[in-house]
Amino acid sequence: MTLPIDPFHFPSLVWDWPIAIYLFLLGISAGSVTFAVLLKRKSLGEQASTHGIIKAAALLGPGAVIFGLLILIFHLTRPWTFWKLMFNYQFNSVMSMGVMLFQIYMAVLFVWLGGVFARELSTLRQHWLGERLNILDTLLRALPRTEKVTEPLLLLLAVLLGAYTGFLLSALKSYPMLNNPVLPVLFLVSGLSSGIASCIVLATSLFKTPADDHGIHFLHRFETPLILTEALLLLCFFTGLWFGDGQKVIAMTSAIGGGFWSNVFWFGVVGLGLLTPLILGRLLPGKGLTKLLLICCCSLTGILLLRYFILYAGQMTVA
Repeated sequence: MTLPIDPFHFPSLVWDWPIAIYLFLLGISAGSVTFAVLLKRKSLGEQASTHGIIKAAALLGPGAVIFGLLILIFHLTRPWTFWKLMFNYQFNSVMSMGVMLFQIYMAVLFVWLGGVFARELSTLRQHWLGERLNILDTLLRALPRTEKVTEPLLLLLAVLLGAYTGFLLSALKSYPMLNNPVLPVLFLVSGLSSGIASCIVLATSLFKTPADDHGIHFLHRFETPLILTEALLLLCFFTGLWFGDGQKVIAMTSAIGGGFWSNVFWFGVVGLGLLTPLILGRLLPGKGLTKLLLICCCSLTGILLLRYFILYAGQMTVA
């Protein structure tokens, strides 16, 4: 087993850092939208537009996807050709199917957000346009009536988007570590966790939602189960490699048996991302904002490092 001298540049590397950030941002979008819909259905109802969590999801849901795509587009050798991928679908391409998925997801998301913020959008239209385009108010009033359809559909699409981030990497069949059936579920669960953490950070810092708010409590109670599930999935992920063929064992040993990416995994993903939030949750007194933000930031950092680790360490060994 020979590890690359430069952990960020080696001959078998095909996808580099923009893909890791793209996958991280898609996970945030999927997770934030999932729990925003659940929170609205559980307790907020028609008052959802006033709550900081929903406002945070309204920014994170579409914003994370758009920002991730912009990073990918400008990283291309010929970014002006990206539109071809946007409108020329290939049903045998995981990347193309993902583009189709996020287009449908974004369309349904904007319809749902339009219904949630119908009153606010109508007020903005009147302020900026006066009596012009009054038909928009009629459209906005109709959007909330579509929620019985859009909310279950949006939940399904958000879950599919979260899982897609793992399917995208598992399609690289020449890399034993990435061609793993656990990867989509692992990325879905960690994406849900990143969505919770991002919503809490944005809601409490930007929208001044108090740390003891019922919406914060609703999200926070999912954090520990998701962290434990993520740890179990990581165990399953590496157990599958250990009991696989020779190249899978080599891939696992190269990834976590020593070297730069091994340190990223043990200290960053496991130590900072999984253990630290659990320890801080038990040891730090009270339920204040500082404790909450510290736990969320550790979780987000660990999840971002997980994306980097899987992407780079997974490409070090070729079948």
